[in-house]
Amino acid sequence: MSVFAIADTHLSFGTDKPMDSFPGWNDYVARLELSWKKIVTEKDTVVIAGDISWAMSFDELYNDFAFLNSLPGKKIIGKGNHDYWWNTLSKMNKFIEENGFNTISFLFNNSYTADGISICGSRGWMFENPDEHDETVLARELGRIKRSLDSAQAGETAVFLHYPPVTTVTQCDEILTLLKDYNVKRCYYGHLHGAAAKTAFEGELDGIDFRLISGDRLSFVPLLIKK
Repeated sequence: MSVFAIADTHLSFGTDKPMDSFPGWNDYVARLELSWKKIVTEKDTVVIAGDISWAMSFDELYNDFAFLNSLPGKKIIGKGNHDYWWNTLSKMNKFIEENGFNTISFLFNNSYTADGISICGSRGWMFENPDEHDETVLARELGRIKRSLDSAQAGETAVFLHYPPVTTVTQCDEILTLLKDYNVKRCYYGHLHGAAAKTAFEGELDGIDFRLISGDRLSFVPLLIKK
């Protein structure tokens, strides 16, 4: 069993919002499917750290989840800033149960164990502009990350966020402090694309290894994080 990770799949089977026109995104769905099937087996787990789909509702989401469900392995899905379909956990679980999407689970105030790793996380928060400093949103995300970490059962903990908690130009001290308090050693995040990806911080900071896993950054090849 192996654990892989990727973010920002931006699927749009049920909507008309493909990403192919953006640099590096040409034929991205076909590339993702091909690479996924080459390296991921039915016994593996893939964490998808947000911006799963452009869908606005469960009806629009259906075809995107049908695609993901057809791919090998178990998928653990977190929320991104464009996942407008995201709802309460009970409604999302009802959606996947009613439609037989039995390889998909949601990372939402909880954690999962795969191959000796506790998979924790949430959407996170970042301050891209000074007027976006919203204490209420940050407090909510901190609470969700903490509840996820509190539920961890395996010895090694990896945190998956959508927003980067640190870049080369800014950082969210509150999230970084929380990760350090829980002795997290690895943190994976998405959200950054194109020119913005140049600000990605990758490497070690305060004993935590950070890695950008947005789909275009990985050329749509899920990143192996535990073999």
